[in-house]
Amino acid sequence: MRVLYFTERDTPHDRRFLTALAGTGYQVFALRQKACQPETPKGVTECQWPERQPDWSNWTGWQDGVAQLSQLLAELKPDLVHAGPVQGPALVTALAHFHPLVTMSWGSDLLLTAQRSPWMREATRYALDRTDIFLGDCQTVADAAAEFRFPREKMVLFPWGVDLKVFSRINGVLEGKKLRSDLGWERNFVLLCNRYWAPLYGVDLLARAFAVAVQQEPRLRLLLVGDGPQADLIHLILDPLGEKVHFTGRISQAELPAYYHTADLYVSPSHSDGSSISLLEAMACGRAVLVSDIPGNREWVTEGLNGRLFVDGSEADLAEKLVEMVTDPAHSDYRWQAHVTAMERADWTVNFQKCLQAYRAALDTSLKSFTTPTGE
Repeated sequence: MRVLYFTERDTPHDRRFLTALAGTGYQVFALRQKACQPETPKGVTECQWPERQPDWSNWTGWQDGVAQLSQLLAELKPDLVHAGPVQGPALVTALAHFHPLVTMSWGSDLLLTAQRSPWMREATRYALDRTDIFLGDCQTVADAAAEFRFPREKMVLFPWGVDLKVFSRINGVLEGKKLRSDLGWERNFVLLCNRYWAPLYGVDLLARAFAVAVQQEPRLRLLLVGDGPQADLIHLILDPLGEKVHFTGRISQAELPAYYHTADLYVSPSHSDGSSISLLEAMACGRAVLVSDIPGNREWVTEGLNGRLFVDGSEADLAEKLVEMVTDPAHSDYRWQAHVTAMERADWTVNFQKCLQAYRAALDTSLKSFTTPTGE
């Protein structure tokens, strides 16, 4: 089978999909909608736009991009195209009238982008109307697709999951203890957040809540991974707290397990999520979790069973829960149950098979569309 994987840029998630696809024996090609320098996995052929990088900022550029994609598809002759997000690569493929199209939502494309304007709603509807099989990472995303009247029988739910050999209760433990010791936080209660510092992910809310909570519970410490456009605001809130906060900057994927094991509690204050990969990584590592009470998170975290929830957007409730978690007698139970949840439902190697099932269904759907007589 010849598969074209068409995505916006190059992310760790893209590389994970491409690496897995390369191991199937399929001929796998990768195309990026926007300019980047991808780290293409071995066994995958990186494609270039036939003429030039399209300018996606105007309709003329979109017409050019669709024409170039049509040219590339005619040359490659893939058996199917796996494309997403919905309003990006999936829409371009739909405009090129290619089938079978497997559209993969990236969560925010349906939960947020689709609602931003009438044009975005129409673009979403157009792409979904021309999709053969839809891949969603959680029920919340599937429900959003259904609101655009996409048939549920053509959906495949596919929680992306994590590599349970990398994110485990063992891998990274010693490194995590050393990090904690180097910080002098052995006797403290350490919070970890590695969400992107942008308004959608609520790291500014966590910063304000922590500033309040640490006044009530001096044992609290905050380990903040990453960066983002709200860096100035977050530093303005947290810098006065001195050594109670540690900023790591960006870290590699290989370093992540150690940082999860540095923490007593993983916190995600995001205002919108599908199946959050960082949440699943933390749970797989056996971390207690405290996350915003939004539909995507509720599919993984049950209050009082494998973690805690706080009212989305509420600084006061988050601060209160941070203080409570320091002495919560069920803390060890949360850690174990979080790990069990990840082991049972978030295994990438198991879940990836659903992606391949979606491919087979798309090919079957496309075949039927050419063989079924009109009116039947």
